Amino acid sequence: MAESYLEVLLKCAESDTLTGEVHAPSISISGLTMSSTIGSGKEVIRIEAEALAALEAKIDGTFEAAVDLISGCPGRVIVTGMGKSGLVARKVVATMNSTGTAAIFLHPSDAVHGDLGMVRKGDVVICISKSGDTEEIRQILPMLRRIGVSIISMVGNVSSHLARQSDVVLDISVKEEACPHDLAPTASTTATLAMGDALAIALLNKRGFTKEEFAVFHPGGNLGKRLFLQVEEMMVTGNNVPVVRREVPLSEAIVEMTSKRLGATCIVDDSGKLNGIITDGDLRRLLQRTKDITNVTAAEAMTKNPKTIRKDLLAATALEEMEEYKITQLVVVDDQHRPIGMLHLHDLVKAGLGGDAGG
Repeated sequence: MAESYLEVLLKCAESDTLTGEVHAPSISISGLTMSSTIGSGKEVIRIEAEALAALEAKIDGTFEAAVDLISGCPGRVIVTGMGKSGLVARKVVATMNSTGTAAIFLHPSDAVHGDLGMVRKGDVVICISKSGDTEEIRQILPMLRRIGVSIISMVGNVSSHLARQSDVVLDISVKEEACPHDLAPTASTTATLAMGDALAIALLNKRGFTKEEFAVFHPGGNLGKRLFLQVEEMMVTGNNVPVVRREVPLSEAIVEMTSKRLGATCIVDDSGKLNGIITDGDLRRLLQRTKDITNVTAAEAMTKNPKTIRKDLLAATALEEMEEYKITQLVVVDDQHRPIGMLHLHDLVKAGLGGDAGG
């Protein structure tokens, strides 16, 4: 028979007394011996994972009714809860707002002191309570009904007062908490968070919410930049664009590259159309072939038909081209194929678009 954890602790204590050595208590789980701390952590994960697995079976017609109620709501979603449920409610609100469902958190205690004014007829209120009998929520239920809202409850007790007063009841009950005393909300808050995420993503899918719309609500993040930042906003323009005629000596092209500090220069013909590009890499390859560049023209040293892009395309698209073709610069051209700007890889990376490319 496996030793009890208490017996293990006593043996460790006896060993410490006799030898003066310090030992981490260990327990045996599935035939493996590990420290009590690791075992405790694994037990928490196991309990919460089982709670989530059981929650999947509760995603049924009732869940669909909740999604339909919210998606058909002419107003906003108000989410309320006390204590740990209130913290979960705030996270649900944040997720909904970022995925296209307008939501507001309402603190139950503040609600009875004026904050009910944020609730309007036609709103949907999601009440979160493990017991379903949270006193502060019980107080506001009659007033919510008087205002004329629909109520969705996320409760651990489907026979509770809150559940009976709700239009739709979502069961977030769990077999046990990860807390050894079965008191501190652990598995139940995890299940509630997951149910909130399930609602938010189901609403996202039902509305056909796109990643472009998602980026509208995240303009400061990398995703927003990738989806909205255009080439025109990142390119070097005007006199800062390195440009020389095709017939000029290579030395003049090198001076242009050096002064504009982009590691390249555009080569144009008499009409101003782009003929080619000279990069630092082109110069290195040329010097491997010949040491005398005195009589070399820009046209003789350039790479013909370089990769180009239009100014109205996304900067992320430019970055993808640079990575695909392993180039560091990209020329921006107009409808007549005249260079009007230049992009450098380092500027795109610095802007938060990420990515690597060779030169």
